[in-house]
Amino acid sequence: MFRPKHPTMPQPTSTVTPPALVEPTTITPGTPTPPVHTAPASSRPVVQLTPGTALALVGGGTAVVLVVGAVLVSMLLAVAITAASMAICALVIRSLVNAQHRR
Repeated sequence: MFRPKHPTMPQPTSTVTPPALVEPTTITPGTPTPPVHTAPASSRPVVQLTPGTALALVGGGTAVVLVVGAVLVSMLLAVAITAASMAICALVIRSLVNAQHRR
């Protein structure tokens, strides 16, 4: 009852015959039928662009361009201010080093 029973592999009872050979068939050309093109049914709804939605899209696009432009200009300004302040610091340090060498 508690011992598992494993299935045994059945032995073949008859001889196995090889599959029959398939003879090639000749294809006779006929008159081709013209393909019928049907428009596929769209599962997406068609977007209607009203003047209000077009105005909203233009306004949103303008806002995005202005925000991205402001961020890029502020980054450029930050780099320019940092470069100018580093140049001034370099001039002051060079002046102090040259003043020490003169004494």
